[in-house]
Amino acid sequence: MSQWDGKSKGTLLGYKIFVFLIEKLGIRTAYCLLIFVAFYYFVFYPRNFRDIFYYLHQRQKFSKISSFFKVYQTYFVFGQTIIDKVAISAGLRNRFTYDFDGIDVLQETLANGKGGILISAHVGNFEIAEKFLADINKDLKINLVTVDREVSVIKNYLEEISEKTNIKLIHIQEDLSHIFRINEALSENELICFTGDRYFEGSKTLSIDFLGKEAVFPAGPFHLASRLGVPVIFVYVMKEKNLHYHLYARRAEDVKHRNPQTVLEAYAKSLAQIVSRYPLQWFNFFDFWKNYS
Repeated sequence: MSQWDGKSKGTLLGYKIFVFLIEKLGIRTAYCLLIFVAFYYFVFYPRNFRDIFYYLHQRQKFSKISSFFKVYQTYFVFGQTIIDKVAISAGLRNRFTYDFDGIDVLQETLANGKGGILISAHVGNFEIAEKFLADINKDLKINLVTVDREVSVIKNYLEEISEKTNIKLIHIQEDLSHIFRINEALSENELICFTGDRYFEGSKTLSIDFLGKEAVFPAGPFHLASRLGVPVIFVYVMKEKNLHYHLYARRAEDVKHRNPQTVLEAYAKSLAQIVSRYPLQWFNFFDFWKNYS
């Protein structure tokens, strides 16, 4: 199955160890411990290894030997993004630098006064975007539409050690009441953010060719984006060398009203460009292309 179960791996003790290292010895010291943690996941999670290896070898076209080692690198980079997220949330934003590519797109959207739809993906480190976007517009308000299935004890711990966030969560509800909250936020010139690359069992989906093979995406974000009559922007926050990030914002082009497939086509093209540029930052560790169903 290519849908995701909504739960990330990790333990509370593991997070506490990394937080201690970040606070007492620095971010790069935490990276050093990550060498061993990444190796643990590389060795003891064969199913995830298989799925990442398939993506790197078959979809990104790396050789088998290169793909083997890049699986480990993918785990390591993923761990770095988690450490960075914890560090930035805990008040260490000044340790990081960033480039912003597409600031004019967001500025034009906010100037229109109707809000906008941001569609991101499980690539890079979008969860830290708020801390960087605040440098551009301190009044910027982002609403994250989510199905929250994370382990609550870890979530609560991270909230305890983090600075106050301006990101508001809109939880998807079976009675569709979340749509009213989305419309209310847009009326206040706020931004609505979705991730467009994971779906859950029983949810509606759309399919499209992605990296050379048909893949399935959640229908909800693309249906809403095609109907709400506001700008649609694809946003990614990608990790680069050292403690540097690159933020990308791209307006969705050639999308048609009430035609979600055209939004998905633009998204798939945009996402393919990003993961081709940053192949080790594709963090969907499951059978995305349904090769083993």
